Amino acid sequence: MKVCSFLPAVTQMIYDLELQDNLHGVTFECPSTALAEKARVVRCILEGNTYNSIEIDRIFSASKAQGKSLYYVDEAILQEIAPDIIFTQDVCEICQIDTVCTSTAVAKLEKQPQLISISPQSLEDVFQSVITIAEAIGQEEKAYQHLQNLRQRIDVLIDIQRANRVLPKRVSLLEWINPIYNCAHWIPHQIAYAGGIDMLSNPSGDSIVTDWQKIRRYDPEVLVIAPCGFNVSRTLEEVHLLTEKEGWSELQAVQNNNVHIIDFELFTQPSASTLVDGIEVLAGVFHPDFIEIPTRLQEKHSHFETLVTV
Repeated sequence: MKVCSFLPAVTQMIYDLELQDNLHGVTFECPSTALAEKARVVRCILEGNTYNSIEIDRIFSASKAQGKSLYYVDEAILQEIAPDIIFTQDVCEICQIDTVCTSTAVAKLEKQPQLISISPQSLEDVFQSVITIAEAIGQEEKAYQHLQNLRQRIDVLIDIQRANRVLPKRVSLLEWINPIYNCAHWIPHQIAYAGGIDMLSNPSGDSIVTDWQKIRRYDPEVLVIAPCGFNVSRTLEEVHLLTEKEGWSELQAVQNNNVHIIDFELFTQPSASTLVDGIEVLAGVFHPDFIEIPTRLQEKHSHFETLVTV
């Protein structure tokens, strides 16, 4: 069976399930292992360019307003692969190519593949996506084994919190910083499992622009900055957009040195394994007296204390 993945999260899940022998085409943003082994089918006109967060927001907003997509399919490569299945999505047309664009490219193929949209809204939806992917490839049992391991890791965190009677932390996690976007979809569920609550979030819904004054009034105990598509070092280049805002130094999270920068892939790249990684990192951030961030994930987190301006 020949499979193409048009979103990085699905590619990651296929590798997690050890089903990559079936994978023949990926996107330009897929994990490095996949990019080294598989053909790049989905491309973006912004590849190779460096834009700041406000420029990225303007480009994508203009594209959406004009009804255009910044993504395109290399039709020659797709025709050569002749896939049986293409996994695509409809959660966000900004972050990844969507089903409409995919359908247009697929319509030109001699052999019509099955299009399967992986479009989770909640954390449980993401877990169900693992089953959907494995079932489509004919290896459903692998999904249940993988999910059992992931749920056990979450259970460990819950047991530690229960045993120590920890109270949930008042949290704000930002998906974008210029303009500011709150967190949404499955991220509030990650926060809850990690022992926090984000009252500015939109569980199982879309992320929206959030006024800075609203964040000031909410006054989070813990502030997590994780812009979509940005790793820690990239976020550090633009975090001044927050630190320069009026009232930054008055936030409880700032005064208590509880500001954290975390790689986006633990939140807005929704493969089941990376989201559980994100829960483990958040749990260590929220409750460091009881839970330690796993060593293998520490490079994806930066405590912001050395850059706090009070």
